[in-house]
Amino acid sequence: MFGLGRLSHLAFDLVALSTIIAGVRRATGFAPATDLIKDQGLRSILESYFNLGESVFGFISGYIVNSKYFKRRLS
Repeated sequence: MFGLGRLSHLAFDLVALSTIIAGVRRATGFAPATDLIKDQGLRSILESYFNLGESVFGFISGYIVNSKYFKRRLS
């Protein structure tokens, strides 16, 4: 059904999407309303998924802030 390549691609895409959602949350304050999900198991899975994006976003932000290849530009 899924080869290792397709599964890796899907996993990368899911992490990228979660990271984008984390960036939107940090930039705008808007976050997915997981409290509207009635099934506790599904809600827990989605909250873990969004927390993964927060962790990845934090790691990337920390790398960029401490990197000599990026500088802050104030508009």
